[in-house]
Formats: sequence, C-alpha cells, structure tokens
Amino acid sequence: MIEIRRIFTQVEEIHHEFGPVAATPLLRGAIGAVLTNPFAGRYEPNILPMMDELQPVGVEMARRLLAAMQVPAQQIEGYGKGAIIGAAGELEHGALWHVPGGYAMRELLGWKGDLGSYAKGQDGHKTGQPGNALAIVPSTKKVGAPGAALDVPLTHINASYVRSHFDAMEVRVAGAPSAQEIVYILAMSTGPRIHARVGGLAASAIGKWDGLR
Repeated sequence: MIEIRRIFTQVEEIHHEFGPVAATPLLRGAIGAVLTNPFAGRYEPNILPMMDELQPVGVEMARRLLAAMQVPAQQIEGYGKGAIIGAAGELEHGALWHVPGGYAMRELLGWKGDLGSYAKGQDGHKTGQPGNALAIVPSTKKVGAPGAALDVPLTHINASYVRSHFDAMEVRVAGAPSAQEIVYILAMSTGPRIHARVGGLAASAIGKWDGLR
C-alpha cells in the first residue's frame, strides 16, 4: 500500500525575532513524505491496514529528520506532525498518521514502551517504562492542492502545557500532493520560541506528569 514518490526535508536556524540575538540558535526541522493515496477517489470503510503499513515509514522519517538536524536526540525539546491530503482523498486518510508518526518520534526520543501496544489502542503508560517524550504529539491535517502549506504545531515533548514551546512550522512541498497523493509530515525543534516570555510552566520545572492531563 505504500508508494513513496518524494521525501522533502527542511531545517531552519533562528537567531532572533527582532530582539536580542540568542546565544544558541533555535533549530526547527521538518520532513515530508509524498505517498500515493490508495484510497483516493473512493470511500473505503476499512482503512486501518494502512496504519500498520505506515509504521516503518514513520520510524525512517523520524530518524532522517534527526540526522538532518545534526543534533543528538537529547537536544530535541519540541515535536509535532501533520498531513496534507490531495483533493481526491479525505481528511480521515490524514488521521492514519497519528500512531505511525507520533509514536515513531516518541520511540526515537526516549519512550521505552511497546510501539505495538499503541497501535492496538492500549494505554502505553502502563506497558512501558517512561523516559523522555511523555507528551502527546500535536497534530494538524487538511485537504489541499499541490504546494499547499500546512502550519504544523509544536509543543514540548514532555509537557503539553509548557507555553514557551507553543510554536508552529510552516511546511509545503512544491508540486505535492497531487489529487491522488498524501504528504505525511514530522517536525521537531530544539527549544522554546527565541523570545518566549509569557510565563506559565517552565521547561526546567516539569514534573513527572505535568501537561499530560
């Protein structure tokens, strides 16, 4: 079911947002895989088999993105995911990315649970040993034309309510998706917004289950 036409990677280095220059630039990276949508042009009641097929795609994309950012996994502080579905598809085809994309990054960045248990809809916090990447991976999706842009949300990998890490990265792939394709996207960042100063829970003060309510 998986036919990949293109893989697109981008990394940006942010030194300032018209304020003081940061001592350490913020890195934000995204990777998108352009796939043929096997359900384009028709309604398929059972789309779950594709979710299983996408799991190795998510793992490979997460690894490629981390390698492109050229930082160790321990430096990644934010993540997010998304999908752009071509016009002959439906929004639910993008939802197939929730498990393969999200848990691929959580595995890579420190979760020690059983990836298969998530695919079955079980409570991963009871089947593994929690390490890093405890927070749910934020997501967005839309149906769009070739070259459509998607603002992929980013939040802290361990606590969803850390305001300094509320961010987004605009991602687009020129010429994709065609009506018969889907672009699946992963995104990561190395820290908070450059000039974050709106209070709230600080990343340095995260407790074991902060932000997971």
